[in-house]
Amino acid sequence: MKKNPKRSNILWLGLVSFFNDISSEMIMPILPMFIVALGGGGIIVGLVGGLRDSIASILKVIFGYWSDKTGKRKVFVFGGYIVSIVFKLFLSFSKIWQHILVFASFERIGKGLRTASRDAIIADSIPEKRGKGFGIHRAMDTLGAIIGSVFVFLLFWFFRFSFKTIIFTAAIIACFSLLPLFFVKEEKRNPQNVSLKVSLKNLPHSLKLFILVSGIFSLANFSYMFFILRAKEIFEGKLSIGAPILLYILFNIFYALFAIPLGELSDKIGRKRVIVGGWLLFSFVGLGFAFFHSLSIYLVLFALYGIVYALLDGNQRAYVSDLSTEEFRATALGTFHTVIGVVALPASLIAGFLWQVNPAFTFIYGAGISLLASGIFFAFG
Repeated sequence: MKKNPKRSNILWLGLVSFFNDISSEMIMPILPMFIVALGGGGIIVGLVGGLRDSIASILKVIFGYWSDKTGKRKVFVFGGYIVSIVFKLFLSFSKIWQHILVFASFERIGKGLRTASRDAIIADSIPEKRGKGFGIHRAMDTLGAIIGSVFVFLLFWFFRFSFKTIIFTAAIIACFSLLPLFFVKEEKRNPQNVSLKVSLKNLPHSLKLFILVSGIFSLANFSYMFFILRAKEIFEGKLSIGAPILLYILFNIFYALFAIPLGELSDKIGRKRVIVGGWLLFSFVGLGFAFFHSLSIYLVLFALYGIVYALLDGNQRAYVSDLSTEEFRATALGTFHTVIGVVALPASLIAGFLWQVNPAFTFIYGAGISLLASGIFFAFG
């Protein structure tokens, strides 16, 4: 069998994400604590987290459309990483929570610019085993996340770097993510005569249902920052920052360990079963965070939270790819990301409101909505 030369794209794009996530994951575990340090409460944490998710996801359909329209992929990927680097630099100079709100949100423009095109390259490069392809990419992405979160712990705990200095260092490291992009091979594509539409009625029934149910689950899938803040509550002093970072490292380790095998599992037994399993496990984790409040329990829960991401992140995108046609794949992926992105802001705002009433309510809410999504998809999917 002739070797597919585009398979190398999986490696190169994985390396791009590896370096970018070293940078991003130096910022992510400290971002909620940075917001709180500059005077933001639960609602503000939800607003920042929701806007970051929504901006990225909504823009994915726009740039996915442009990618299909122009027949270009790589230029959108390259531009997206540059935009993220610029706003990470700006974020390091934040002095009030409003600065974080603007710069952290605008940094996600870069993610919206690059993601649909990057995912389309991955899907087209290994069409016969997309679950494995996305799993490999996510594993390399998450390996960078582990290194980044370990690095931020070392900089905080041993070198006593401030939040701002850590973020500035992360922005510099992000520049290295651009180098592997030069080796990505882009197949020449003809521009497509497509129109920019976000309309479920134009999608296949199976894809329409999946996107609708994914939107329901997204109401439960509020920002990761609430999990960090929940862990922060049981510690005092320096440990109130250091321990949540360590738990975040544990989350990323389990995410990386299970990304490839769970991607391969979805290739073998079907993505629906794997995705429903991820939603059910998210409910279990949410209930654990709601009713238990100890380090030993959180060690287990953060590990399971990592497995949830391994079950869902790559497999949901692979499932959308399975249900779409090649010429409109970036648009289909962008539509999927946009629907769940629109829901991300109200999801995190609801979580922030509930947090200020009682933090446990945030996780009970997430568990309940996730169970609802699982039941609907299992019954009708």
